[in-house]
Amino acid sequence: MTATEVTTAPPPKVKRPARAGSPRRTWRQELRRDWRLYSFLVLPLIFLLIFRYIPILGNVVAFRRYHPGGSMFGDEWVGLHYVKQFIHDQQFWHVFTNTVILGVLTLIVVFPLPIVLALMLNEVRSTKFKRVVQTVTYLPHFMSIVIVAGVIFQLTSVNGTINQIITHLGGTHITFMQQPEWFRPIYLSSEVWQTVGWGTILYLAALTTVDEQLYEAARIDGAGRWRQTWHITLPGIRPTMVVLLILNIGTFMAVGFEKILLLYNPLIYSTADVISTYLYRVGIVSNSVSYATAIGLFEAIIGLAMILTANQISKKVVGASLW
Repeated sequence: MTATEVTTAPPPKVKRPARAGSPRRTWRQELRRDWRLYSFLVLPLIFLLIFRYIPILGNVVAFRRYHPGGSMFGDEWVGLHYVKQFIHDQQFWHVFTNTVILGVLTLIVVFPLPIVLALMLNEVRSTKFKRVVQTVTYLPHFMSIVIVAGVIFQLTSVNGTINQIITHLGGTHITFMQQPEWFRPIYLSSEVWQTVGWGTILYLAALTTVDEQLYEAARIDGAGRWRQTWHITLPGIRPTMVVLLILNIGTFMAVGFEKILLLYNPLIYSTADVISTYLYRVGIVSNSVSYATAIGLFEAIIGLAMILTANQISKKVVGASLW
Protein backbone atom coordinates (compact mmCIF):
# COMPACT_ATOMS: atom_id res chain seq x y z
CA MET A 1 0.00 0.00 0.00
CA THR A 2 1.48 3.31 -1.09
CA ALA A 3 1.49 6.47 0.99
CA THR A 4 -1.06 8.08 -1.28
CA GLU A 5 -3.43 5.22 -0.73
CA VAL A 6 -3.40 5.61 3.01
CA THR A 7 -6.47 7.48 4.23
CA THR A 8 -6.40 9.17 7.53
CA ALA A 9 -9.26 8.16 9.79
CA PRO A 10 -11.17 10.91 11.54
CA PRO A 11 -10.07 11.52 15.09
CA PRO A 12 -12.16 9.75 17.68
CA LYS A 13 -14.84 11.79 19.34
CA VAL A 14 -14.04 12.70 22.86
CA LYS A 15 -17.02 12.36 25.15
CA ARG A 16 -17.17 15.24 27.51
CA PRO A 17 -18.74 14.69 30.87
CA ALA A 18 -22.25 16.09 31.02
CA ARG A 19 -22.45 19.34 32.90
CA ALA A 20 -24.55 18.94 35.94
CA GLY A 21 -27.53 21.30 35.76
CA SER A 22 -27.98 23.80 38.53
CA PRO A 23 -30.80 22.83 40.89
CA ARG A 24 -34.01 24.72 40.30
CA ARG A 25 -34.76 27.25 42.98
CA THR A 26 -38.06 27.20 44.81
CA TRP A 27 -40.24 30.29 45.08
CA ARG A 28 -39.11 30.72 48.68
CA GLN A 29 -35.48 30.80 47.61
CA GLU A 30 -36.29 33.25 44.82
CA LEU A 31 -38.19 35.45 47.26
CA ARG A 32 -35.36 35.31 49.79
CA ARG A 33 -32.80 36.24 47.15
CA ASP A 34 -34.74 39.05 45.42
CA TRP A 35 -36.96 40.27 48.25
CA ARG A 36 -35.95 43.87 47.62
CA LEU A 37 -37.37 43.74 44.09
CA TYR A 38 -40.53 41.96 45.16
CA SER A 39 -41.10 44.54 47.89
CA PHE A 40 -41.95 47.08 45.17
CA LEU A 41 -45.06 45.03 44.39
CA VAL A 42 -46.51 45.36 47.88
CA LEU A 43 -48.11 48.80 47.53
CA PRO A 44 -49.58 48.17 44.02
CA LEU A 45 -51.04 44.85 45.20
CA ILE A 46 -52.56 46.49 48.28
CA PHE A 47 -54.03 49.21 46.08
CA LEU A 48 -55.55 46.66 43.68
CA LEU A 49 -56.91 44.62 46.57
CA ILE A 50 -58.58 47.54 48.32
CA PHE A 51 -59.84 49.56 45.37
CA ARG A 52 -60.35 46.90 42.67
CA TYR A 53 -61.06 43.46 44.12
CA ILE A 54 -62.83 44.06 47.44
CA PRO A 55 -65.41 46.40 45.78
CA ILE A 56 -66.41 43.48 43.51
CA LEU A 57 -68.21 42.04 46.52
CA GLY A 58 -70.51 45.06 46.45
CA ASN A 59 -72.09 43.85 43.21
CA VAL A 60 -74.33 41.63 45.30
CA VAL A 61 -76.29 44.79 46.11
CA ALA A 62 -77.67 44.61 42.54
CA PHE A 63 -79.69 41.59 43.68
CA ARG A 64 -80.61 42.84 47.15
CA ARG A 65 -82.64 45.81 48.35
CA TYR A 66 -80.33 48.31 49.99
CA HIS A 67 -81.53 50.77 52.63
CA PRO A 68 -79.31 53.58 53.94
CA GLY A 69 -78.10 52.71 57.41
CA GLY A 70 -78.75 49.00 56.93
CA SER A 71 -76.43 46.17 55.97
CA MET A 72 -73.59 46.98 53.59
CA PHE A 73 -74.69 44.13 51.34
CA GLY A 74 -78.42 44.87 51.40
CA ASP A 75 -81.26 43.79 53.65
CA GLU A 76 -83.56 41.78 51.39
CA TRP A 77 -82.96 39.46 48.43
CA VAL A 78 -84.92 40.64 45.37
CA GLY A 79 -83.23 38.64 42.59
CA LEU A 80 -83.44 40.21 39.15
CA HIS A 81 -85.90 42.93 40.17
CA TYR A 82 -83.53 45.83 39.46
CA VAL A 83 -82.23 44.20 36.29
CA LYS A 84 -85.78 44.00 34.92
CA GLN A 85 -86.36 47.58 36.05
CA PHE A 86 -83.54 49.12 34.02
CA ILE A 87 -84.29 46.86 31.04
CA HIS A 88 -87.77 48.41 30.86
CA ASP A 89 -86.49 51.94 31.62
CA GLN A 90 -86.57 54.11 28.49
CA GLN A 91 -84.30 56.68 30.10
CA PHE A 92 -81.61 54.04 30.59
CA TRP A 93 -81.68 53.01 26.94
CA HIS A 94 -81.47 56.65 25.92
CA VAL A 95 -78.28 57.20 27.94
CA PHE A 96 -77.01 53.81 26.72
CA THR A 97 -77.41 55.03 23.13
CA ASN A 98 -75.59 58.28 23.96
CA THR A 99 -72.75 56.28 25.54
CA VAL A 100 -72.38 54.04 22.48
CA ILE A 101 -72.38 57.03 20.11
CA LEU A 102 -69.75 58.92 22.11
CA GLY A 103 -67.68 55.74 22.51
CA VAL A 104 -67.72 55.00 18.77
CA LEU A 105 -66.88 58.60 17.86
CA THR A 106 -64.03 58.67 20.38
CA LEU A 107 -62.66 55.39 19.04
CA ILE A 108 -62.88 56.49 15.40
CA VAL A 109 -61.65 60.07 15.83
CA VAL A 110 -59.32 60.09 18.85
CA PHE A 111 -57.62 56.68 18.60
CA PRO A 112 -55.93 57.09 15.15
CA LEU A 113 -54.68 60.64 15.73
CA PRO A 114 -51.78 59.73 18.07
CA ILE A 115 -50.57 57.29 15.42
CA VAL A 116 -50.68 60.01 12.76
CA LEU A 117 -48.90 62.51 15.03
CA ALA A 118 -46.22 59.95 15.94
CA LEU A 119 -45.59 59.18 12.26
CA MET A 120 -45.32 62.91 11.49
CA LEU A 121 -42.92 63.52 14.37
CA ASN A 122 -40.87 60.53 13.27
CA GLU A 123 -40.25 62.25 9.93
CA VAL A 124 -39.07 65.49 11.54
CA ARG A 125 -35.31 65.87 11.34
CA SER A 126 -34.98 68.98 13.52
CA THR A 127 -34.59 67.72 17.09
CA LYS A 128 -35.36 71.13 18.59
CA PHE A 129 -38.59 71.56 16.63
CA LYS A 130 -39.60 67.99 17.49
CA ARG A 131 -39.13 68.62 21.21
CA VAL A 132 -41.15 71.84 21.05
CA VAL A 133 -44.04 70.07 19.34
CA GLN A 134 -43.93 67.22 21.83
CA THR A 135 -43.93 69.60 24.78
CA VAL A 136 -46.84 71.65 23.45
CA THR A 137 -48.93 68.56 22.69
CA TYR A 138 -48.11 66.83 25.99
CA LEU A 139 -49.03 69.74 28.27
CA PRO A 140 -52.87 69.47 28.06
CA HIS A 141 -52.70 65.93 29.46
CA PHE A 142 -51.33 67.25 32.76
CA MET A 143 -54.09 69.82 33.17
CA SER A 144 -56.86 69.13 35.65
CA ILE A 145 -60.27 68.18 34.23
CA VAL A 146 -61.70 71.18 36.07
CA ILE A 147 -59.26 73.51 34.28
CA VAL A 148 -60.07 71.87 30.94
CA ALA A 149 -63.80 72.35 31.56
CA GLY A 150 -63.18 75.99 32.52
CA VAL A 151 -61.22 76.58 29.31
CA ILE A 152 -64.05 75.03 27.27
CA PHE A 153 -66.63 77.25 28.97
CA GLN A 154 -64.51 80.34 28.34
CA LEU A 155 -64.07 79.48 24.66
CA THR A 156 -67.71 78.56 24.01
CA SER A 157 -69.50 81.17 26.12
CA VAL A 158 -71.65 83.83 24.45
CA ASN A 159 -68.84 86.37 24.79
CA GLY A 160 -66.09 83.79 24.41
CA THR A 161 -63.28 83.59 21.88
CA ILE A 162 -65.16 81.45 19.36
CA ASN A 163 -68.23 83.69 19.36
CA GLN A 164 -66.05 86.78 19.03
CA ILE A 165 -64.47 85.30 15.91
CA ILE A 166 -67.92 84.38 14.55
CA THR A 167 -69.33 87.87 15.12
CA HIS A 168 -66.17 89.45 13.69
CA LEU A 169 -66.78 87.47 10.50
CA GLY A 170 -70.37 88.69 10.34
CA GLY A 171 -72.14 85.79 12.05
CA THR A 172 -74.35 85.65 15.13
CA HIS A 173 -73.69 84.36 18.62
CA ILE A 174 -74.12 80.62 19.20
CA THR A 175 -75.08 79.28 22.61
CA PHE A 176 -72.89 76.22 22.33
CA MET A 177 -73.51 74.77 25.78
CA GLN A 178 -77.27 75.15 25.53
CA GLN A 179 -77.75 73.36 22.22
CA PRO A 180 -77.58 69.53 22.33
CA GLU A 181 -76.20 69.18 18.81
CA TRP A 182 -72.98 71.02 19.77
CA PHE A 183 -72.03 68.88 22.77
CA ARG A 184 -70.49 65.95 20.88
CA PRO A 185 -68.21 68.08 18.66
CA ILE A 186 -67.08 70.05 21.72
CA TYR A 187 -66.42 66.91 23.74
CA LEU A 188 -64.48 65.23 20.92
CA SER A 189 -62.43 68.37 20.26
CA SER A 190 -61.45 68.58 23.93
CA GLU A 191 -60.52 64.88 23.96
CA VAL A 192 -58.30 65.35 20.92
CA TRP A 193 -56.63 68.39 22.45
CA GLN A 194 -56.08 66.71 25.81
CA THR A 195 -55.08 63.14 24.90
CA VAL A 196 -53.53 63.00 21.42
CA GLY A 197 -50.11 64.38 22.38
CA TRP A 198 -49.79 62.06 25.36
CA GLY A 199 -50.87 59.08 23.27
CA THR A 200 -47.93 59.51 20.91
CA ILE A 201 -45.39 58.52 23.57
CA LEU A 202 -45.94 54.77 23.22
CA TYR A 203 -45.97 54.95 19.44
CA LEU A 204 -42.75 56.98 19.32
CA ALA A 205 -41.16 54.39 21.59
CA ALA A 206 -42.41 51.61 19.32
CA LEU A 207 -40.98 53.39 16.26
CA THR A 208 -37.47 53.22 17.74
CA THR A 209 -37.64 49.40 17.61
CA VAL A 210 -38.13 49.28 13.83
CA ASP A 211 -34.95 48.03 12.13
CA GLU A 212 -33.23 50.77 10.10
CA GLN A 213 -31.88 48.18 7.67
CA LEU A 214 -35.42 47.61 6.43
CA TYR A 215 -35.63 51.28 5.39
CA GLU A 216 -32.25 51.05 3.65
CA ALA A 217 -33.35 47.96 1.72
CA ALA A 218 -36.61 49.68 0.77
CA ARG A 219 -34.75 52.78 -0.48
CA ILE A 220 -32.48 50.57 -2.58
CA ASP A 221 -35.58 48.98 -4.12
CA GLY A 222 -36.90 52.45 -4.96
CA ALA A 223 -39.63 52.72 -2.32
CA GLY A 224 -40.62 56.26 -1.37
CA ARG A 225 -41.56 57.55 2.06
CA TRP A 226 -45.24 56.60 1.71
CA ARG A 227 -44.42 53.01 0.76
CA GLN A 228 -41.85 52.76 3.56
CA THR A 229 -44.44 53.99 6.04
CA TRP A 230 -47.12 51.60 4.78
CA HIS A 231 -44.96 48.47 4.43
CA ILE A 232 -42.37 48.95 7.19
CA THR A 233 -43.37 51.52 9.80
CA LEU A 234 -47.01 50.55 10.32
CA PRO A 235 -46.32 46.79 10.47
CA GLY A 236 -43.50 47.54 12.91
CA ILE A 237 -45.79 49.27 15.40
CA ARG A 238 -48.80 47.06 14.73
CA PRO A 239 -48.49 45.08 18.02
CA THR A 240 -48.58 48.33 20.00
CA MET A 241 -51.54 49.56 17.99
CA VAL A 242 -53.44 46.32 18.59
CA VAL A 243 -52.81 46.29 22.34
CA LEU A 244 -53.93 49.90 22.75
CA LEU A 245 -56.97 49.30 20.55
CA ILE A 246 -58.03 46.36 22.72
CA LEU A 247 -57.59 48.44 25.87
CA ASN A 248 -59.64 51.27 24.35
CA ILE A 249 -62.39 48.85 23.38
CA GLY A 250 -62.38 47.51 26.94
CA THR A 251 -63.11 51.01 28.27
CA PHE A 252 -65.56 51.69 25.46
CA MET A 253 -68.55 52.13 27.79
CA ALA A 254 -66.64 54.17 30.37
CA VAL A 255 -66.84 57.49 28.53
CA GLY A 256 -65.17 60.33 30.46
CA PHE A 257 -67.36 60.80 33.53
CA GLU A 258 -65.63 63.78 35.11
CA LYS A 259 -65.51 65.93 32.00
CA ILE A 260 -69.13 65.25 31.03
CA LEU A 261 -70.30 65.86 34.59
CA LEU A 262 -68.59 69.27 34.56
CA LEU A 263 -69.79 70.24 31.08
CA TYR A 264 -73.36 69.04 30.78
CA ASN A 265 -76.57 70.62 32.02
CA PRO A 266 -80.29 69.69 31.78
CA LEU A 267 -80.61 71.56 28.46
CA ILE A 268 -78.25 69.13 26.71
CA TYR A 269 -79.14 65.89 28.50
CA SER A 270 -80.49 64.50 25.22
CA THR A 271 -76.95 64.11 23.82
CA ALA A 272 -74.66 64.60 26.83
CA ASP A 273 -76.15 62.22 29.38
CA VAL A 274 -74.24 58.90 29.47
CA ILE A 275 -74.38 55.82 31.68
CA SER A 276 -71.77 57.10 34.17
CA THR A 277 -73.54 60.42 34.76
CA TYR A 278 -76.92 58.66 34.88
CA LEU A 279 -75.51 56.33 37.55
CA TYR A 280 -74.30 59.35 39.51
CA ARG A 281 -77.74 60.93 39.52
CA VAL A 282 -79.55 57.69 40.27
CA GLY A 283 -77.16 56.26 42.85
CA ILE A 284 -75.76 59.33 44.64
CA VAL A 285 -78.34 62.09 44.10
CA SER A 286 -81.50 59.94 44.20
CA ASN A 287 -79.99 57.37 46.62
CA SER A 288 -81.15 54.35 44.55
CA VAL A 289 -78.01 52.36 45.27
CA SER A 290 -79.28 48.91 44.27
CA TYR A 291 -80.66 50.16 40.96
CA ALA A 292 -77.43 51.99 40.15
CA THR A 293 -75.37 48.90 41.07
CA ALA A 294 -77.43 46.76 38.68
CA ILE A 295 -76.77 49.20 35.84
CA GLY A 296 -73.07 49.40 36.71
CA LEU A 297 -72.81 45.60 36.73
CA PHE A 298 -74.46 45.47 33.30
CA GLU A 299 -71.97 48.04 31.99
CA ALA A 300 -69.02 46.07 33.41
CA ILE A 301 -70.22 42.84 31.81
CA ILE A 302 -70.52 44.55 28.43
CA GLY A 303 -66.99 45.96 28.77
CA LEU A 304 -65.59 42.55 29.71
CA ALA A 305 -67.36 40.87 26.79
CA MET A 306 -66.05 43.51 24.37
CA ILE A 307 -62.43 43.23 25.47
CA LEU A 308 -62.52 39.41 25.33
CA THR A 309 -64.08 39.50 21.87
CA ALA A 310 -61.61 42.09 20.59
CA ASN A 311 -58.70 40.06 21.96
CA GLN A 312 -59.85 36.86 20.23
CA ILE A 313 -60.49 38.63 16.92
CA SER A 314 -57.07 40.30 17.08
CA LYS A 315 -55.38 36.97 17.85
CA LYS A 316 -56.93 35.28 14.83
CA VAL A 317 -56.74 38.16 12.33
CA VAL A 318 -53.57 40.04 13.25
CA GLY A 319 -51.68 37.53 15.37
CA ALA A 320 -51.16 39.96 18.25
CA SER A 321 -53.19 40.09 21.45
CA LEU A 322 -53.06 40.90 25.14
CA TRP A 323 -53.02 37.24 26.18
